Order: sequence, then C-alpha cells, then structure tokens
Amino acid sequence: MALAEGPCYTIINSPELTEVYNEMKLKKDLEQGDENVQIDTLKKVIKLLLNGERLPGLLMTIIRFVMPSQNHTIKKLLLIFWEIVPKTTPDGKLLQEMILVCDAYRKDLQHPNEFLRGSTLRFLCKLKEPELLEPLMPVIRDCLDHRHSYVRRNAVLAIFTIFKNFEWLVPDGPELIANFLDSQQDMSCKRNAFLMLLHADQERALNYLASCLDQVNTFGDILQLVIVELIYKVCHANPSERSRFIRCIYNLLNSSSNAVRYEAAGTLTTLSAAPTAIKAAASCYIELIVKESDNNVKLIVLDRLVAMKENENMERVMQDLVMDILRILAAPDIEVRRKTLTLAMDLVSSRNIEEMVLVLKKEVSKTHNIEHEDTGKYRQLLVRTLHSCCIRFPDVAAAVIPVLAEFLSDTNEQAASDVLIFIREAIQKFPGLRGLITEKLIESFPAIRSVKVHRAALWILGEYVTTTKEVLQVIEAVNQALGEVPIVEAEQRKLSGEASAEEYPDNLSKPTATKVTSDGTYATQSAFSVAPIVKKEKRPPLRQYLMDGDFFIGAALATNLTKLVLKYIALESDKATQNRVSASVMLTLSSIVHLGRSGFAAKPITNDDSDRIFVCLRTLSERSPEIMEIFENSCRDALAKMLEAHYEEEQQTQKVKRNKTAKIQPDDPIRFAQLSNGKESALGENLFESSLNQALAGTKPTTLVDIASPNNKLNKVTQLTGFCDPVYAEAYVHVNQYDIVLDVLIVNQTSDTLQNCTLELATLGDLKLVERPHAVVLAPHDFCNIKANVKVSSTENGIIFGNIVYDTSTTSSVVVLNTIHIDIMDYILPATCTDTEFRQMWQEFEWENKVSVNTTITDLHDYLKHLLKSTNMKCLTPEKALSGQCGFMAANMYARSIFGEDALANLSIEKPLDTPDATVTGHIRIRAKSQGMALSLGDKINTTQKATQQKVLAA
Repeated sequence: MALAEGPCYTIINSPELTEVYNEMKLKKDLEQGDENVQIDTLKKVIKLLLNGERLPGLLMTIIRFVMPSQNHTIKKLLLIFWEIVPKTTPDGKLLQEMILVCDAYRKDLQHPNEFLRGSTLRFLCKLKEPELLEPLMPVIRDCLDHRHSYVRRNAVLAIFTIFKNFEWLVPDGPELIANFLDSQQDMSCKRNAFLMLLHADQERALNYLASCLDQVNTFGDILQLVIVELIYKVCHANPSERSRFIRCIYNLLNSSSNAVRYEAAGTLTTLSAAPTAIKAAASCYIELIVKESDNNVKLIVLDRLVAMKENENMERVMQDLVMDILRILAAPDIEVRRKTLTLAMDLVSSRNIEEMVLVLKKEVSKTHNIEHEDTGKYRQLLVRTLHSCCIRFPDVAAAVIPVLAEFLSDTNEQAASDVLIFIREAIQKFPGLRGLITEKLIESFPAIRSVKVHRAALWILGEYVTTTKEVLQVIEAVNQALGEVPIVEAEQRKLSGEASAEEYPDNLSKPTATKVTSDGTYATQSAFSVAPIVKKEKRPPLRQYLMDGDFFIGAALATNLTKLVLKYIALESDKATQNRVSASVMLTLSSIVHLGRSGFAAKPITNDDSDRIFVCLRTLSERSPEIMEIFENSCRDALAKMLEAHYEEEQQTQKVKRNKTAKIQPDDPIRFAQLSNGKESALGENLFESSLNQALAGTKPTTLVDIASPNNKLNKVTQLTGFCDPVYAEAYVHVNQYDIVLDVLIVNQTSDTLQNCTLELATLGDLKLVERPHAVVLAPHDFCNIKANVKVSSTENGIIFGNIVYDTSTTSSVVVLNTIHIDIMDYILPATCTDTEFRQMWQEFEWENKVSVNTTITDLHDYLKHLLKSTNMKCLTPEKALSGQCGFMAANMYARSIFGEDALANLSIEKPLDTPDATVTGHIRIRAKSQGMALSLGDKINTTQKATQQKVLAA
C-alpha cells in the first residue's frame, strides 16, 4: 500500500505526464476516420493553442489524417489551426512539416470548388512567413482569372497583403491589379482592386478614377466609399486637385447609399469652405437624419451638424437651415429631439425666430393628442425651448405666452413648473407683458391640479397684479379654489349629513320608489329606510391640499393674499371697502389655522406654517410700514437678484466655451517638434528626442517613467514590472470614452532571445478585454510596443492585471505585472440641471454613500474648489449664495457620466470662526442610480483626501 500510495500518486499528478496523456488522446481521436470526431477534436486543439499550449506532437498527425479530408467544416477549422499554430523552431527557422502544408494549400488553390479557393486565399492574407508564400505566388496570380467573383476578389486581397508585407514577392503588384481593374465588371472585385491601388500606387488609382469620373454614380456603394477616401487623401496632400474632384463629391451626395452620402458630406466640408458646399453638406446630413430609422445613426449625424456649427463660417450658412433642422423633431427618440432643439436654438436668428416659434407651437399641439412614455419629457423640452426663444427674442413672447399657459393644467408637473419659471422670468424682464401674463394666469388658475404649480402661480399673482380689478379677480379665484369658509364648520355640516334645499325641494317628504319582491308582489321603498350611499367628496383643489395635511400651501396662500390686500389698500381710498376685503382675507387665514388645529385634516399644521399665517394676520391688522415694505418690495428685489445671478453664470459659461477655442496670434512663434528641447513638449517630442539620442549612443530606450513629470499627461503611465526584472514593462493608459487603449512598452533586459513573449491580461469590474495581444519575439536588449483594447460598459472603478509569459532556449518564465487602476474621473463630466430636477433625482435615486470630510484645508471655499476639481462635478449652488464667512456651507453638486449615469452630491461642512487654524469638518452625501457609481465616487473622494494629507505631512 505504501508503495502504491507514494510513487504512483506522484506520477499520476505530474503536469508533464498529464500533458503527454492529453496529447496522446487528441492524437488518437484525430487518427480516427470519423469526420465528426475530427471536427470536435480540432476545436479542442484550437482552444488549447489559444490558451498557450504548444502541442508539437500533433502536427504530423493532422497533416496525415486530417488535411486530406474534403469536408468544408474541417477545411475551415484547419485554416484557423494553421493561422495560430507555431510554424518556426525556437531559433526562428521554418518547420520542415510546413513544406507539406504548403503543398496542400497549392492543391486547394487549384481546387474546382470556388469556396475552397476563396477561403484559402483569405487565409494567405494572414500568413507572415514569406517562405510559405513564395511557392504559391504563380497559383495566386492564376486565381485573378477565375470565373467566380468570390475567388477573384479574395485573390486581389491576397496580392494586396503580400505586396504590403513582402513587396519583393510580387514587385509588379500595382501594375497587375491596374490591368485587372480595367477588365473587371464585378463591383466587389473592382472595390478590392481600387483599394489596393489607393494604398500601393495612388497615381494609378487617380488615373483610373479620371478615366471614369462621369460614371462614379453608377458604381456600387462599396466602390464609391473607397473613391471618397481617395479623393480625401489626395486633396489634403495636394490642395490644387480640389477643383478636379469637387464635382464628383457633389454628385456622390445624391448616392443611393446613406454611408456614401455621409462620407461624401464629411469630405466636402473639409475640401471646400464655400457657402454652397457647406449648405449642400448640411442639407445632406439633415436628409440622412430624417430618413434613417436607426437612432444611433441619427445621433452620430447630429453630432456632425453640431461640430459644423462650432465653425463660425459654417454657422452663418447653417442659420438659414434652421427650419430644415426642425424636421428632425419627427423622430420619436427623446435624445434626438433634445439635441435637435439645442442645435436649433444655437442657430436661430431674428430672421427665422417667428417661423421656428410657429413650428414649436404645432409640436406643442401634437403632444396633447399623443400619449407616449416620453411625451411628458418632450413637452418639457418644448417649454424650455420656447422659454429660451422668448428671453432671447422678446418680440415673440406675446405669441408664446398663451400657448404656454395651457400647460399649467398639464398632468406633467415638470412641464407646468417650467412654464411658471418662464412666466416668472418674463414678467420680471418684460414689464409691457405683465397685463397679458396676469390675465392668462388668472384664467388658468382654476384648472391647475398640482400643489407646486399653485404655490408658484400664487406668488406671481401676488407680486405682479397692479390694479384693484385684478386684485379682486385673484381673490375671487382663490376663494373658488378654496371653497366655503369657515372650512371646519362646512366640513362638519357635510359629515353630519345635512342636505341642502337643492337636493330635496320638499323637506317634508323623501323620494320613494316601487320595487318588485322575490315572490312577485309589489312593495314601496322610502329613502328613510335605505342606508345612505357615501360618495367620495370632490373638493376644490386648494381645499383638498389642506385636507390632505399640506399646510405649506396655506402659508404661501396667506403671504400672497396679504400682499394683495396691501396693494388694494394702497389703490382704494374707500375705508369701508378696504376693511371688507381685509376682513374677508383674515377670515380665510384664520379658517386655515383652525383647520390645522382641529384634527379634520390628515396631518396637523406645523409650527412654522402656523407662525407664518399669524404674521400675515398681524400685518393686516397693524399695517406697520416696515413689514409692508418687506411684503411689497423685498421679495421682488430678491427675484431680480437671482435672475441676474443666473444670467451672469450663463455669460460666464459661454465665455469659458469661447476661450476654449485654440487661437494662434500672428506673432506667435512656430514650434518644430523635431527641434524641441523637450522641456515643455508632450509625449511625442520627448520620445523623439530620447530615441534619437539612444540611437546615436547605442543605449536602451528611455522608459516613459523616466521622462514623466508632475505636470505632464504621462502621469497616466503605470510601471508594471521592476527595473531588475528580466523583462521591464510599463503601460500608458489612454481613455477614449467607451474604450481604453493600453500602450505597453516591453523591454528585454537579458542577453537571450525571448520566444513567444506574450502579454496576458485580465480585468475586474465592468471591463472587458477585446482581444488577446499577439505573441512577439524579442532579440537581446530589444524592445517593442504592444497595444491592448479594453471595453468599458459603466462608470465604476476597474482593475487590469496580468503577467508576461516568454520562452528562452532552456525554460519558460512568467513575470507578474502590477495592477492598473482605471480612474472613474475619466468617465465623469460636469453637467447642469435645474433645482427641481436635482430634487426629483435626489428622491428617486436609491443608492447613497456618505463620506466624512477628513482634510487639512482650513477654508470652506478652498475645500469646495478642491472637491470640485477632484470629482469633476459642477456646483449648482450660485456663487453669490456661497459668498461670505458664516462658519458653515451647504452646496449641491452634479455630474453626468459618458454612459448617461447621473451623480448627485450634497456638501455640508463647517468650521469654527473663533479658531482660524481649525480644519474643515462635515460630510458629503452622494446619490446615484447605480451602486457602483455611488461607491466609486466615494472611493475617489477618500483617495484624494488621503493623498492631500500625505503631501502635507511630507512637506
């Protein structure tokens, strides 16, 4: 037993023996004649090779038993196998078995089946061994004359790839393909041939294009796309050629292919700055958006239009196309509509503002008849756009206000709130429209169904009605919306079941009815013998709010009724009338307080609301000048200051956008990268200079870490291995929206040749490696750059880790890499939202992360600036509201990720005023829709705070 347990256990678990056993089993399966078994085994072999296994013993087995098969599935799998299998010995020489493989593929290239010929030609495009390709060149040339287009177009691709990699194998490639192009009729073949000439011999490609310039419209879209690419390259390299091909680009704008039209429009804007060219390109983009059904395509083309608008010369031309741009509003997607309205608002001018308003009014009327999940959001967008139109062009406000007033009774509270925000701003800025606005607001007041909208409407009416007639109209509208007062007594009468004279005209008798009983006899039924049917009471809106316990509307009602009474007293000289109106309002206010304390409402009145109403009652009774001044003027002054602050903030934002445009002054010196000393240069210049010095000195390349500086973008360089490791590696992390590109520098620091040097990567979080980096061979003290692409799907901190595997003449080795941490800040951008939207999102988002403030900063404003810089968030609280020193600060912040995720933050910090050296304390509350967003943003804040403390301690 002991002997069996000892040596046998060790032998069975030996990795070398397990590998040999697996290889023998695969060999046995491949030697079977069953094609299904061979297919399954080939798939296993391919997977093992992709995972790094070498399997040298299977090569001859596959050549002998699998390659002679005529099964198409086996043929396809063999193409993949020969693409990935090692074809050279460790010293770089071609394996002798490859001669047999080369002979087999010569036979496949002469096979009567066009599929086998074409797929083999595609496989040859991926071969990197000229020794294998050289014997096959005569057969590849013969495939150009094959009867089937599938073979011919793949033969062109094979010749193109071979010419690009090993020009000496086919030195007459461009001439051969040019002759082939003249004799072809198939568009796919012509496209591949023209593509080769485009990259290999542009002069021949231009000669062919010049010979058939008038026939370009009849070509297929795949060939037209290559022609557009050629024209773009040639005209950029030689601007004098533009006049030669500009007509061809104009004709391609009418192509039947949307892809060709898109590329042609983009090329036209780069080739010509003429107004006709810009207008034609923009019109083409608009037509594409209108006719294309894919929303992603619509958004991409819209971005092109927005990019054109950034150019001042193009913007002037595009201003005449505003009405065409508004045709895009027919798209159902809310994001497309949002971008369209934003673009139209940036381009609209006084010449076409009236036409634009008419279109928007029609869109508003359409939303009343269509109920869609995004209809409410679309109404909100239309309201905000009309708001912006009126503020920028006051002449159209009179036509817009009646349309917007209809939204006050809308079921979408956001749209109604936006209307009131617009009305509040318009009534303050345009005194001539106050009469019209108050008239429409009084008409719409009974139809309002939202407590927030009622509060805002009451405030506007309380501030801006100016005549006794309007004051009485507002008070009457409020009384109708409030119902009978005193409220408590009226509700008690309803509960006691007292009926009015209208219900029963004859108070001595109740209505009776004749009924048929179950046995067929007749019986008389009186209303006294039937239990009363309790119906849900339908109350006026303001009364219903109060009965539901919302007494904040009662406090707002008290304030604005007080303003109205004070205005009426100033305008009306009759004391009796003054007292009658004042007493009526005081009865209403006292009735609200009584209701709140009586227990009839769902919730009792709060102390704050009760105190506010009592202040209003006292003001109406005493009428002291100081309090009257506050009610009559201070509120409107506060609104004017707030609107002024918003205007200044918008101007500052636009100024920042304008300053971002790179401008070169006439006397600015010209900098040549090759002559730069590298002190202030970027990555390219530094690497150029260092590489030149190394080439002269014969030293190893300077690594990116060696030349990184604190103020350089090379801070994104991560050192992956140590300087003493056999293989040194470091990565430059480039984040481009949804993609992360890792540019990894690998240096062989040994005197051996490293075979199959492979960078193996893995990810944690919402990251996905797109493809496995290919293996390379590194000579002694050689270096290379390997790029790896990683896809990102959400805003979360991610980690990339892995190792480098390589073979030497004696052993295989592994070097473990340091982890690469992906910063969440690369995906978060500052954004803006209204206070209402912020509060709504704050209520809806379920994930919250509370972070304590732990910092050495002693100033509240400095900490806020530090936080905004480290989190890429935007402070929504106006700067004037944060000015001054009061010992505490509260601010709201907002950001949006490139994936459309919202992040909210509320900062609450304090500092004792009597202790100047005390640090800031408090906390930051983060809310987001997803857990990863909230946690990642909190981790970023904590990391930044720790880094700041370490710098202070080090100093």
